[in-house]
Parts: sequence; C-alpha cells; structure tokens
Amino acid sequence: MNITNRDIKYPLIFILFFLSGNLFGQETLKSSFNYGKIVAVFGGSVSVIPPSDSAKILWEERLGLKITNYRVPGAGFSSLQGKSLQKQVDEAGVFDIYILWASTNDYTNKREIGSYTDYTEFDGYDSTKLTSQAGGINYCIKKIYELNPEAQIYFFTSSKAFNDRGAYDPSMPNGMVKYVEIQKQICELHGIPYLDQFTLGGYNVYNKHLYYVDPIHMNAEGYKKLGELQVAFLASPN
Repeated sequence: MNITNRDIKYPLIFILFFLSGNLFGQETLKSSFNYGKIVAVFGGSVSVIPPSDSAKILWEERLGLKITNYRVPGAGFSSLQGKSLQKQVDEAGVFDIYILWASTNDYTNKREIGSYTDYTEFDGYDSTKLTSQAGGINYCIKKIYELNPEAQIYFFTSSKAFNDRGAYDPSMPNGMVKYVEIQKQICELHGIPYLDQFTLGGYNVYNKHLYYVDPIHMNAEGYKKLGELQVAFLASPN
C-alpha cells in the first residue's frame, strides 16, 4: 500500500498543531479558509446516530460550520445499499462544502468494491457500475459538481469496525481496507482532500471498549476523539 505525502505530513504537523488548543486557542481556527462555511454531510449510521453529535459539535464550536444532514442509517455508496449516498446527493441543494462520510455498509453487505474508473469518463459513465462502491462515489462527486461547480468536496474514509477481523486488520484479503484504498484512489483522481479515518482514527482491539458502543458504532467519547481529528483536517485540509 502506497503512503502518500498527505498521509505522512498531515498527522505529524496539522494534528499536533490543532489539537494543542490550550496553546493556540480558538482564534487560530477562525483564520481557517473553511471557518463559517455552510456544509452538507452525506453518509450512513456512523455519521448520523446521536453520539456522532459529539464530533459535529466540535465542528460548530471551533470552525463555526453550519451543518445540514442528509445521512441515513444503513446507507452506502452502492445503489443497492439502502438510501444510498447517491440518492442523498440527488436531494441536496447548493452548499459551500460537501462531506462524503463513508460508512461500513458497503463492506459489511459485501457490495462490489469496483474500480476507481467506475462511472467516469473512462467508461462513458456506465450506469451499470453504480452498484459498486466506486461507481457510487464517482456518481456523488459528478452530481455535486453539477449542483455547484465551485463546491469544495471532502471525503472521510470508513473507520475501523470490529464485527469481523477484516473490518480492522489491514492485512486481511478483501478486508475493509480494500474499500478504503479505492475511496482514496478516487479522491486522488479528482483532487479531493480526504481524511483516512481507518488509519488515523487510533481505534484498536485494546481500546475499543472505551470508544465503541457496539462493533461498528462509536460512543460519545469515540466520536469526540474522531471529531478532534476531523476539526484538524477541516481547518487545514490541503
């Protein structure tokens, strides 16, 4: 697996900088390009359950973000997965920022991962590819730019889960990390900044009892921990 410059520099510089709130204070975040922006969030249950408010409260308090939620439990990027993110984006209006928050649903329901070229100019926007995770991601990106050509899109990758080994072990064949790799590859194709929550979240079998309410969903403390990471990213995504 290739490690990009973003993967290396981001945690070493920006996370340490923005998490040291006692030194720099909230005024530092007001200088962020994204401060006070209007945001739409799309995703599944991991981004919509009540404990996830612990993360979004930090977005509001530290970055002044104004958030509209389109997220639906059970959703994934595949058109076969619940009220998919494709359908959520179809209902969206014009915002400054669009956040695609990947769930675990495509993985847990064994939806096809697909290729990073699914539903792109490379296959003539083949609609039969919308059943794959990759096709769904590319659909969402294309649709958002049709809604607002000046939109800023950010991507939060799937976080680790503990319902089976493949959901957290990056060495397992066909594990969730394969879904995350395609998520990042598509972002790199389109020049979209992403937060690798699977790698950087810091959740593991030793601390999951502190941060997870079940094998997939975090508790309030887990989302607060994740929210700190998200604030650092949103404050300086590039």
